[in-house]
Amino acid sequence: MNRRDVLRAAGGGLVAVIGLGAGVWKQVPVLPKRPAPRAEDALGWVRYHDGAYELTLPRIEMGQHIATALKQVACSELRVGWDEVRVRLHDTVVPRVKATVGSESVAQFVEPLAQACASLRDALEDGRQEGLVNVTPRPISELRAFNGDGVMGDSPELVHGRDIVQGRPLYAADIVGPDIRHGRVLFAPVSTDIGSRPLKWNAAAAKAVPGFVALVEGVPGPREHTVGLGILAHQPDALNEIADALAVEWDVDGAPEIRDMQAAIDIDKVLSPAGLKQAVMSDPIEEGAWDGSFRYDFAFAPHGQIEPRAAVAEWQDGKLTVWTGTQDAFYIRDELANRFGMAAEDVRVQSMRVGGAFGGKVLCRAEREAAFLAREGGTRVKVQWTRSQELSQAYHRPPSSHRLRFRMSEGRISDWDHQQMSSHIIFTSAGIPAWMQAGTNLVVGDPGVARGMKIPYKTARAHASYDMVRLPVHSGPWRGLGAGPNNLAIESTMDEAARTLGVDPVAFRLQNLENPRLKAVLQRVAEISGWQGPAPSQDGAERTGRGVACGIYKDHSYAAVVADVAVAPEGTIRVTRLWCAHDCGMVINPDQVRAQCEGNLVWSVGLVLRDALPVMNGRVGAEFFSETPIPALSDVPKMTVDLVESTQAPSGAGETVIAAGPGAIANAIRAATGVRPTRFPVEMSEFAS
Repeated sequence: MNRRDVLRAAGGGLVAVIGLGAGVWKQVPVLPKRPAPRAEDALGWVRYHDGAYELTLPRIEMGQHIATALKQVACSELRVGWDEVRVRLHDTVVPRVKATVGSESVAQFVEPLAQACASLRDALEDGRQEGLVNVTPRPISELRAFNGDGVMGDSPELVHGRDIVQGRPLYAADIVGPDIRHGRVLFAPVSTDIGSRPLKWNAAAAKAVPGFVALVEGVPGPREHTVGLGILAHQPDALNEIADALAVEWDVDGAPEIRDMQAAIDIDKVLSPAGLKQAVMSDPIEEGAWDGSFRYDFAFAPHGQIEPRAAVAEWQDGKLTVWTGTQDAFYIRDELANRFGMAAEDVRVQSMRVGGAFGGKVLCRAEREAAFLAREGGTRVKVQWTRSQELSQAYHRPPSSHRLRFRMSEGRISDWDHQQMSSHIIFTSAGIPAWMQAGTNLVVGDPGVARGMKIPYKTARAHASYDMVRLPVHSGPWRGLGAGPNNLAIESTMDEAARTLGVDPVAFRLQNLENPRLKAVLQRVAEISGWQGPAPSQDGAERTGRGVACGIYKDHSYAAVVADVAVAPEGTIRVTRLWCAHDCGMVINPDQVRAQCEGNLVWSVGLVLRDALPVMNGRVGAEFFSETPIPALSDVPKMTVDLVESTQAPSGAGETVIAAGPGAIANAIRAATGVRPTRFPVEMSEFAS
C-alpha cells in the first residue's frame, strides 16, 4: 500500500494514520555514482545567453569557497570581468556530477572547466551566439587559467560573501512560505541496526500544543526494521513541545551486542605477528625485540558542523522536488527515487549552500523524512534536525586503537609495524547493512580507515594493516577520513624514534624522507618558525615545548606544521603558536587556501584537546555542543601559513594540514612535559606537574 489509509480531522489539527509499512524500504542500498569530470561535461556548466555568462557550479558550496575558485577560472579563461559571470548552484536536471568529497574539486574540475571556457570563448570570438560548442582540447600551457592570467592567484570578492553578510537566503533552512509545515520524525534512541517502532504515545496531549498540525504514523526509518513517528507543526518551535507531550514509548528488539566500544577495538587483543586482515604495506614482520612500541587510542568524534542538516520537500502531480544542503544531490535523487518507487527524472533535487559538512552530509536522511511527511501531509514540509538528532542519529569519526613499533639500524628505521583496529568509514554503517559490509571487508577493506597509514619515510621493511568491527554507534567519513589519527600516530612515533637516537626531530625526518616536496615544506616550516629543537622550558609555573610533524594527503598535497604549547601545573594545555607550510600546487586563491589551512589547524587543536563524543551502553550520550565541545576562539592561537609557490597542477587543500597539525601539537606536549600523549583527546590531568 503506498497511500495513507486514513486521514481524519482531530480537533485543532490532523492525525494521520499511515498504512505504508517499513518493508517498502529496499534492503539493498543505493550506491553513489561518482563519474570523473570531463571537458565535454564542463560545457554544461557554463553558458552564454542574452549577453551574460552563467556558471552552473558542478560542486557543492559548503564554505570551502569552490564557487569563488571556479568563477576565477571561468572569468580568466573567458577574459571577462568578475561581475560578468553569474554563479548558480546545480540541481539534478543537469548531467550528473560527482559528490563533493575528498578535497577533489580543484584537482579534478579546474582543467575541464578551463577547457570548456576556452572553447566557448573561441566560439564567441568567431561570432557564434547560440548552439552547442564542441570542446577542442588544448595543452595546459595554452590555458590562461594555468598561466596566472586574469584573476588567477588573486582573492576577489567571495561568491555569496555579500549575501551571507546581508542575511539573504542561501541555505535549505532559509526557505520559508505560508504553505510550509515543519516536520520531525521521532525514532527510538537505539542503533538503527536494532529493530524498533513506537509502541504507544499521548496523541491528545500532542494535539493540545499550539501549532500542532498532524501526527504521521509508520514513517519508515533508515533500516527496514526501524519505524518512526512523524510530527507536523505550523511553526518549528512547536516541534519540541509536541515531541515532549507525546511521551513515546518504544518497542525495541533487544540491546546492542557491543556496549563497551573501546574494548571492542582494543588493538592489543588482536595484535598479530603476521599483521591484521587488511594490508596497506605488506613487508613481512621480522621477529625480534623492538626499539620502540607505542599504543594510541582515539575516541569517537562528531563532525561539529554549525548547521544541522535541513531539507524542504514538495510533491506536485506525482513528482517530487527537494531543496537540501547535501554533498551529493544526485545520490539524494537516486535514493529518493528508489525509496518511493519513482523514475529518477520525476525527482528533482536542488542543491543549497551547506553550513559545514566535513563528510557528514552525504546520506539521505532529512530529505527522506521531509519527502515522506510532505506526501502524507499533502503540503510542503521542512525538516531541520536538532543538535541532539545530529549527535544521536548521524554517523561520526570512528574510534580507533593503534600499536606502532620500530627497530633502528645505523641511524635509520629498519623495521616498521603499524596495526590498527577501528570501524568503517567509507562503507559507513549508517548506510551499508552488516551483510554488505562483510562483503566489502573481504574485497577491498575500507580505504578510509587505511588513509594515511602508508608512511612516507624510508625503511628496510614496513608493514601496516588494520581490521574493523561494526559498532552500534554508526561511524563514517570525517574530515580527512583516517588521515588525522593515522598520521598523528605515525608522527608521534617518528618523534620517539628521533629521541631514541638523541637527534633533532626535523633532521631525523629529513634524513629519512624521499619525497622532495614533503622535504621542502618541512624545511620551510622549520625556517619560518625559527626551529632550534623541541625547546622544553619553564616559564614561571608553566612548562612550554615545541613540536613538529609533516604529512602527505592523498599522494598530491603536502604540509608541515610546528606547534608551541604551554602546560599549566594542573595539566591544562594551551596551543600558543602554530606555523604551517603547505604545497598544493598552483594556488588559485591564496586567501581561501590559507583559510583552509587555518581551519585544519583548528581541527588539529580539536583532535588533540577536544574532540570526543561520549558513548555509553551502545549509544551516544550527548545532546548538545556543551557535552561534546569543539574548539572555542580562546583555544585558537596565532597562526602563520606559508604557501609554497608552485607550477605543479593544483591539488586539494581542504584536508591536507590535518595530516600534520595534530602530530605537531602532540609532539609539543611531549617536549613540554616529558610525557607522550597516547589517548586522544588528551586527559589533561595526566600532564599535571
